[in-house]
Amino acid sequence: MALKNWSGNLTYSTTNVFTPRTVAEVQEAIRGCTHVRALGTRHCFNRIADSEHNLISTQNLNKVIDINKEARTITVEAGVRYGEFCDQIDHAGFAIHNLASLPHISVAGACATATHGSGVSNGNLATSVSALELVKANGEVVTLSRDKDPDFYGAVVSLGALGVITKMTLDLVPAFLVRQDVYLNLSMTQLENHFDKIMSGGYSVSLFYDWQTENINQVWIKRVVKKGEAIKAEQTFFGSTLADKNVHPILEVSAENCTEQMGEAGSWYERLPHFKMNFTPSSGEELQAEFFVPYQHAVDAIKAVASLRDEIKPVLMITEIRAIAPDDFWMSPCYHQKSVAIHFTLKQKIEEVNALLPKIEEKLSPFVVRPHWGKLFTITPATLKSRYEKMSDFKQLIARYDPEGKFRNDFLNASVLGSVLK
Repeated sequence: MALKNWSGNLTYSTTNVFTPRTVAEVQEAIRGCTHVRALGTRHCFNRIADSEHNLISTQNLNKVIDINKEARTITVEAGVRYGEFCDQIDHAGFAIHNLASLPHISVAGACATATHGSGVSNGNLATSVSALELVKANGEVVTLSRDKDPDFYGAVVSLGALGVITKMTLDLVPAFLVRQDVYLNLSMTQLENHFDKIMSGGYSVSLFYDWQTENINQVWIKRVVKKGEAIKAEQTFFGSTLADKNVHPILEVSAENCTEQMGEAGSWYERLPHFKMNFTPSSGEELQAEFFVPYQHAVDAIKAVASLRDEIKPVLMITEIRAIAPDDFWMSPCYHQKSVAIHFTLKQKIEEVNALLPKIEEKLSPFVVRPHWGKLFTITPATLKSRYEKMSDFKQLIARYDPEGKFRNDFLNASVLGSVLK
């Protein structure tokens, strides 16, 4: 039976899928393949995880191995989803510093593609990683740590190019409570004049926009609160109005699957994502694209994209705008750069979307835009190379870990390796 990704827009090129339960079984599968790719929870919208030959699904590598209270770390198997273990961390008195909008994604897949949440001081999910274990092309198990291994910063956001990640150790912070308030109709003038104050208005801030008016549709503000602390939300936020009920990012859609709003405090893992673990994430059948620009150019970048509003309207569900702190991972879109991500949730109109993306990318090109690795984009390999200063180092790392190209696929050859490695 053909295997599809989460949203159904992509059918994988092989039905030969291994589902190992142990590291030894991962080693055996890798040794038996000439070409193979690792597959997580299938939340990517392009062919980054595809293979015409073999896939190794990490769905059964889904256990919590250890919570180390003294070191403040958790070690998990690569395929476990964030929503499956966050309650265990919370019960132990800890948290992860940030989460993506969906808790349904796997740890290794999210980190390998530099997936992120929001917050001007919050790095992407990969910044929680302090160590990882992976199986190389020859079946060798390698452990890399932040403190000891120079390869670490090329291996965490690895795009699946170095091997199959089997374990990750994540840093923990003390558990905290979060309240979530939503404001409606923030004027573009206010955003332009007070962008930094708005994006710094909470621990995590997200803007939702349909590009059709001069108002940002919604501002989702997630604030850290103390237990028992009673805070009355301000009725306005830079001219926007406090919502009087729970809302979905797409106002016409029921908020049933969204995390609680209206200032009701809850555990960090119940508020930082936008969607509940036990509900269908986001809207289901959709396409996604996302582009990162330097934080200081965010307003100009938003205004540039807004000039395409008539072309965006027929295919857009909603756009989310978030801030992400810089990091040190070679292939992260936020490498050494405080960033703002402009995310597009799009209708499954493939031809129309493929025609629109180059126009968005052209508008963002003056701001040295970088795409999300797991979402749709058309930026050329030559342009990508010019925007990742560690690209050559990453290629050399691939050559050392996978000299025969076992983990390479068409996506990597086209977007990263080019003609240097085939």
